[in-house]
This record gives sequence, structure tokens and C-alpha cells, in this order.
Amino acid sequence: MSDPLVLSTLLGDHAVTRALRRGEISSPHVRLDIAPGTSVAPAFKRVVRELAFDVAELAIVTFLLAKAHGKPLVLLPAVVLGRFQHPFLVYDRERGPLSPGDLNGRRVAIRSYSVTTVTWLRSILAEDWGVDLDRVTWVTFEEPHVAEFRDPPTVQRAPAGATPTGMLLAGEVDAAVVGEAVPADPRLAPLIPDPAGAARAWHEKHQAIQLNHLVTVKASLSRSEPRAVEEVYRLLRESKRAAGPPAPGELDTTPFGVEANRRNLEVAIEVVYRQHLIPRPFSVDELFDDVTRRLE
Repeated sequence: MSDPLVLSTLLGDHAVTRALRRGEISSPHVRLDIAPGTSVAPAFKRVVRELAFDVAELAIVTFLLAKAHGKPLVLLPAVVLGRFQHPFLVYDRERGPLSPGDLNGRRVAIRSYSVTTVTWLRSILAEDWGVDLDRVTWVTFEEPHVAEFRDPPTVQRAPAGATPTGMLLAGEVDAAVVGEAVPADPRLAPLIPDPAGAARAWHEKHQAIQLNHLVTVKASLSRSEPRAVEEVYRLLRESKRAAGPPAPGELDTTPFGVEANRRNLEVAIEVVYRQHLIPRPFSVDELFDDVTRRLE
């Protein structure tokens, strides 16, 4: 029997990937050489600029920008992180009341303009709160993952050493987007009222979830080793199954399969296109190739 094909892999620590990361699920055909660490976002730049991994978790907006600029990556219909972004836009309640609709003419701190969480939140602000995104100053701390992307003129770079929450609490910005859990500071509060209720209303309106991270593979790998790509998907699906189903009454925010994600991807593409991050709206099928398009 031949040795398994070793694939360099970037895969974060999520409920649906945990069994795979722990080696509880394996294959005689492929071995995922998973990069150390549990936070994958710092490596997204290497994924799209250096093609540093055969298999890589990647934020959906970064993937769409990479595709628009001709990066040879192919999507797998495997969501490893999906969530509604409403809680992650915060303000300092001690500085007085503030509504999302008040952000015209204000300053908002964000990690980078093309970050997926930020892109979803801009869409929510524009669609649900009437914010003119071109009248907001977006204060960024990092350059885009995709080198060819150019920030719009409404972007300013934060001073060296500054942080989004630090600038917010110092009164240098009016709101900030935090990437993970809101810091445990009593001064910080979600800017969108009742974020859980707002998320439910968004889901009912759009009949979709807000995708964050999916899994990609190099296009060259899919061409040369299609069965290996199919095996990677099987491993991911088995790992998701090991995580168990969503709790009763909760949505599945990590759906697998092209058809299970078609509506989710349609909405994501439209959001990214409307914000002028990509030059045209892709079709969902364009994101896959002949190997990954048939995965369910």
C-alpha cells in the first residue's frame, strides 16, 4: 500500500474541525499536515499571496477577492465558521447614546476594510439602518489580505501601536468592530440594539446565514489529485458529524454541500459586489470546479 498523500493544511479549532485536528478521524489516502496554532486569520495573507497551503480555511470575502484577482484557489462547500455579526459592532456607552443610524460622518475602527465580519456589518448598517457607507471614515490597522485590493478613499490607517478598543475608549473613534467576543469591559456595548433579535430578523428576511470561513484547496491539487480532494471533504464531513447536530431550535451555521450553501453564497456574493469589492457578481457555480461542485 502506498503512503498517504501529505497535504499542508491550515485549519482552525472549531467544533466541526476538532475531531479532525485531534486525529480522531483519519484516512489511509491523505494526511493533513495541519499548521500549529488555533487562530487562522493571521495566515490568510499567506494563503492568497503565497499559496502556502494545499488545503486552507479562508474567510469568504478574502476568497471572493482572491478569485477576482485570479488566485488559483477552489472552494469546498464546507463551512467551518458561520455566525451572525450583529454583536461585534460596539460603542462606549459612557460617552452617551448612539444609534447605528448615527454613524454618517463618524469614525469606525476596523481591523481591515475587506475583513469578512466588517463587510457583513457594513451591509447591515446600509440596508437596515440607512447608513451611507461613503460618509463613514473607516480606521484600519492592517493591510488587505489580497495584495491587489486597494482600500477606498474613506479608509484611514490607525496610528502605530493603537488598537480598535483602545481608540474607542479614548474617544478617537465612535464605534469599533471586534473580531471575536466583545471584551469584558462594562463600558462596551453592542451598537445594534438586541443583536440576537436583529440576527433572527436578518435570517428570516434573507433566508441565509452569514458565512465566515470555508475551506479551499489549490486549483492545481484539484486537477492533479481529484480523489484526494474528495477525501479531504469526506474527512471534514466526518469531523462535522462527530461534533453532533445543532441544539434543538438552533440553526446549522456550518452547512456542508453546494446546494445547502447556494443561498448563503448568493447573499455573500451580492453583499461583496454591492460594496465594490469585486468587479462583478460571480455565480455560485463559478466558485467551484468540476471536482468540488459535485460534493454534497
